[in-house]
Amino acid sequence: MTSFNPFSLPILFLSILTFLSLTAHAADPVYLNTVCENTTFSANNSIYQSNLKSLLSSFSSNANLDFYATNKGANTSDPVYGPSNCRGDVTPQHCRECVEAAVKELTNKCSREKVAVIWYDECVLRYSNRSFFSTVDEAPRLVLLNTQNVTDQDKFNQLVNTSMISLLTDLAREISDVSTGAKKFGTRQVNISAFQKLYNLLQCTPDLSGADCYSCLLDAINLVPWCCGGKQGGRIVFPSCNIRYELYPFYRMVATAPLPSPGLQPPPPDSDSGPKGKGKISPVIIIAIVVTIAASVVLVILAYCFLRRRARKKSDAINEESPKQPDGFLNYHAASEISADLGVESLQFDFVTIEAATNKFSDDNKIGEGGFGKVYKGVLLDGKEVAVKRFSSKSLQGLEEFKNEITLIAKLQHRNLVRLLGFGIEGEEKLLVYELMPNKSLDIFIFDSKKRPLLDWKTCHNIISGIARGLLYLHEDSRLKIIHRDLKPSNVLLDHDMVAKISDFGMARIFYEKQNIANTKRVVGT
Repeated sequence: MTSFNPFSLPILFLSILTFLSLTAHAADPVYLNTVCENTTFSANNSIYQSNLKSLLSSFSSNANLDFYATNKGANTSDPVYGPSNCRGDVTPQHCRECVEAAVKELTNKCSREKVAVIWYDECVLRYSNRSFFSTVDEAPRLVLLNTQNVTDQDKFNQLVNTSMISLLTDLAREISDVSTGAKKFGTRQVNISAFQKLYNLLQCTPDLSGADCYSCLLDAINLVPWCCGGKQGGRIVFPSCNIRYELYPFYRMVATAPLPSPGLQPPPPDSDSGPKGKGKISPVIIIAIVVTIAASVVLVILAYCFLRRRARKKSDAINEESPKQPDGFLNYHAASEISADLGVESLQFDFVTIEAATNKFSDDNKIGEGGFGKVYKGVLLDGKEVAVKRFSSKSLQGLEEFKNEITLIAKLQHRNLVRLLGFGIEGEEKLLVYELMPNKSLDIFIFDSKKRPLLDWKTCHNIISGIARGLLYLHEDSRLKIIHRDLKPSNVLLDHDMVAKISDFGMARIFYEKQNIANTKRVVGT
């Protein structure tokens, strides 16, 4: 009979644990969003491009640091400044993975822009052609919310605010005595009931002073009722600080292992186990010890894998067009992300004004519908008639179209382009306000047998000429070279005089100077 080897079990369990550790380690950082400010560009092979490559390379080289800030080319005409900052609870390994992923993503998405910021769940990375170190920046901002509602909204909202302010007060007290550059991060659990807790997180970039950190976090907390009131979770993310609350643990909880009691001594060896003084240990005891330790470690790793998998599923919901998560997983949806640097704040309408103008989005006011959502006729307080495009809250593609239209149309002015009068955003509601086109769209005249006779040769010629002039402006004459990518009769609107106006720039693409070829990762258009 083969003798029992007490060391074979530890080797077996170590092999299993190594495999599980590698599996858990393979989880990617959770991507949130990127903003490339397309108002300033750098040419290929320029001094700024060289400095930017050097900066991004230094990020990768120092990716295991919680916070790293530097500049490149400070003595040149085109310097670039940038920090990387990891969430306060992530491990150095995950910090490095997140920063490396952010560098790669920024290189692909914002290679020509002089200002950019990218957010992951575990880190944030940004750069600019102006120095912003030790300065509070609250734009561009990212708002994410949990679409699940709570039952007692008023009570829950009050609890969120109270717990956030309490955590902020304690954090401010802790960081008041630390030097600039020290970690500014705090978490807290609050008991809601015997079976439910509220989890809070606050963090600033370490380059801020204690007072600036407090001010930034307070501004973020004050936005919670606006974006996330009555929701089970939400977060406000600024470049300089961020806050988050959930009904489940979303940050790493580091527990201190209890010290062994000095009074406990190992039991004396059993007199029947063998000759005294030989130091032999029963194989049964070895098996019991190994199994207990291994089982505990396996449970910890499995719990870690489960939490990482749940985080990845929440991230996937951001990129799905019709996000439906299985029960038990919270569905995240980007509610708004408007950059103050776009210079369009003066165009913003409050939601109540638009709701009143459209008679609370009555079906009687509906004049159109598409994959993005619905279009309503509205009348403002001054009597001006407008068209309101209301994006569907379930369409994540609609969010991208929303941002794209504001970015582009607000900066374009031409007789043959539809004019954007403003926009509105509140929670998941995304609204665009245009000048009203009484004759609606060209497709109505083409496919309606009663209206088709109105398209005589002169009218058709004027419409075609108007479309051509609008396209010429977009392709050649505007400050930004723009390819529409979704031009069709339903996107050509007609005013009182049947003048054609190109609309719907949600899928439009900006081409840079001297650029005539570009690649795309998704098929769009009609």
